[in-house]
Amino acid sequence: MKIVIYPHPSLRHPAKPLAAIDKQVHLDAGRMFELMYEHKGLGLAANQVFLPYRIVVLNPSGDPQQRDKEEVLLNPVILERKGTIEGEEGCLSFPGLFQKIRRAKTVRVQAYNLHGELIEKSLSDLEARLWQHEVDHLDGILFIDKMGTIARLASRNALKEFEQDFQRAQEKGEIPATAELERILKERSMALEQNGSPPSTIPPI
Repeated sequence: MKIVIYPHPSLRHPAKPLAAIDKQVHLDAGRMFELMYEHKGLGLAANQVFLPYRIVVLNPSGDPQQRDKEEVLLNPVILERKGTIEGEEGCLSFPGLFQKIRRAKTVRVQAYNLHGELIEKSLSDLEARLWQHEVDHLDGILFIDKMGTIARLASRNALKEFEQDFQRAQEKGEIPATAELERILKERSMALEQNGSPPSTIPPI
């Protein structure tokens, strides 16, 4: 498992709901936390690690020592949004790119934890922003889609560079062709729908 970089097709592939929590889900969550901390992130969503189901890991502190702040969110949803606030955002799938993004200031959310318990709560500020960013990921929506005109123009060269790097990696055979990646995504989504739980084999990224 590793973090995929824009424009990997997994980032635009909506994740499917999870119907069962098994050992593989626990293993995936553990590895996602490792990758998140390794890359100095606060959150990580399924699509960013080429997984087909709706899982997010979060730690608003970003500190691996503060395990009490960790959350695993399964099938998370945002029930209500209130107010708006602008703040700087980055994304582990866009290393080094940061821009101001407008989000709801407070949100009411719910998700299942690894014990299958339904959690519902209201959040504001950084935690609200994290939830919105990560739930967007699960729907195939990226923070670049939320940028205003000036931020979009300022990011244009960086995005072009990500696209060129990705294409070069494909030409060298370091990353499979886009059509092959999309085939794998489709297969994994179908397997998830049939079995209710994720397959235990991770395909190449």
